[in-house]
Parts: sequence; structure tokens; C-alpha cells
Amino acid sequence: MSEPQGGKGDLIELSVPASSAYLAVLRTTSAGLGARLGLTLDDIEDLRIAVDEACAMLLPIAEPGANLQCRFELQSDALEVHVWVAATRSELPSPDSFAWTVLSALAGDVQSSMDGDLVAITLRKERG
Repeated sequence: MSEPQGGKGDLIELSVPASSAYLAVLRTTSAGLGARLGLTLDDIEDLRIAVDEACAMLLPIAEPGANLQCRFELQSDALEVHVWVAATRSELPSPDSFAWTVLSALAGDVQSSMDGDLVAITLRKERG
């Protein structure tokens, strides 16, 4: 396995329509990058589910016709995933929800943020 290039790591950015029909693209990308990082099969599956869950939390608040943006940062010991969408309402996903609890259990470090009409979820899956 080659090490990520540059100071922060390899960056992969994808933009897909904010529709559940396109989440498979993001799940597949996360699995491939998890394998590149050297995650176990169980950790890769957890990562796939976490990315899917994060995106599913954003889809209901996406503006009509918006794109779901996803940035993967492959680091030497972790994969950081940042997903965001232009939202119809300024509402962060609730950290008290069942979905957030599942997301946190699968990914470890999870955060949400807002910048104007953009709502984002960031998760970090570490190797080992």
C-alpha cells in the first residue's frame, strides 16, 4: 500500500445528486478507500454504513435539485469523510437521535456543522 501524498493526505471529492439512488457511489468509494487504508473487513463495512447513514441524515433537508458533496481525506492512519448539502432549513442533525448514536458507534468521531445554508457531517474512521 502506498502512503498518501502531500501534507494532509490524498483528497477525493465527489458530487452526486441529493438522492438515495446515488448513495451506492459514496458507499463504494468509502469501502475502496477503507481497503486502501488497510482497515479490517468489519471496519470497512462499518465505514460504508456510517457514510450511508450520514448522507441519509442530510437528504431530507436537501434543497430540491441540490447535490450532495462528499470529500474523503485519506491520511496515514485514518479516513476523514466530510459530507454536506445545501439545506432547505437551518437544522443540524440531532446528537440525541438514534441515527446519530448509530453513526457515532460506527465511525467513532462524528461532528455536524452549518455554514449559511450548508449543513455538514464529518466523520473519522481510524485504522486499528
